[in-house]
Amino acid sequence: MFVQSAKFIEAHGGNTHHVTVYGQESEPSTFRLAKMNLAVRGISYHLGDKAASTFTHDHHKDRRMDYIMANPPFNLKKYWSPQLDDDPRWGDYGTPPDSNANYAWILHMLSKLDVRRGVAGFLLANGALDDSDTLAIRRKLLENDKVEAIIVLPRNMFYSTDISVTLWILNNNKKGGMWHGRRLRNREHEFLFVDLRTWSTNIYEKKYVEFIPEQIEEVCRIYHNWQTLENAAKPATYACPELYYSAGIKEVEEKNWCLAPSRYIEFVDRDQALDFDAVLSDVGAKSSMLISRQKENQEKLIAAFKTLGYGF
Repeated sequence: MFVQSAKFIEAHGGNTHHVTVYGQESEPSTFRLAKMNLAVRGISYHLGDKAASTFTHDHHKDRRMDYIMANPPFNLKKYWSPQLDDDPRWGDYGTPPDSNANYAWILHMLSKLDVRRGVAGFLLANGALDDSDTLAIRRKLLENDKVEAIIVLPRNMFYSTDISVTLWILNNNKKGGMWHGRRLRNREHEFLFVDLRTWSTNIYEKKYVEFIPEQIEEVCRIYHNWQTLENAAKPATYACPELYYSAGIKEVEEKNWCLAPSRYIEFVDRDQALDFDAVLSDVGAKSSMLISRQKENQEKLIAAFKTLGYGF
């Protein structure tokens, strides 16, 4: 993930020496591998002095980040410890369920963002979009205007799971202004929903899906235009059937704070465009032809047996 980020920085004329990576890993082997990869590529890093759970042994307690990227374990069980009951990372959002770490990851990352301009992008299982036991936390996240975009990805994009997953984008500043050379509009209490599940045609290794450069450019265009174009300022006007939709907080509240893009994006009912009379007539004609051909073949088979001296 960080190596790809370095390549992205270099491809856009940036200097990787101006970037420092902070992170943490609980698996010792992955911890060593991450340190090796970053060192080999000359990327400055701080991963702590040992592998440890970021929940119970946070190596960066007082650090606030400009950007966060993460792919935490989906639906992690048995992560809880009694010391997390009154953890300050939960803030006024409430304590996340001890049975599933999805919202503990969200609140942990949110607590690490620069409060003025921090942005986070991370992957979670789709179930986190509408879990009933995290409704209160999700509502608070939306009311506090921390969620910017929800992007559902196709199945089979990862070696570790074949399910469709969601890219969440959190943003601590949706008020607009200049940002890396772009003038962003005020997007307070607006949320972008994107559904990319049909973008699954580029297959490698027989089953895995990978976006082609043109698809990556297209989803960036959708996101950046939503951030900048004034005609995207009114929720429900920035929309494309079966692809994306911009919703306001009132509409999200009406849908009981659900973040599933399928609840907002218009999906075309292609059955309504069918001429059922024509379809049924065509099916009837083809069925009659098949029955006639079957009868003809049966008669030929009987005649052949009779020629061989076998009667019926």
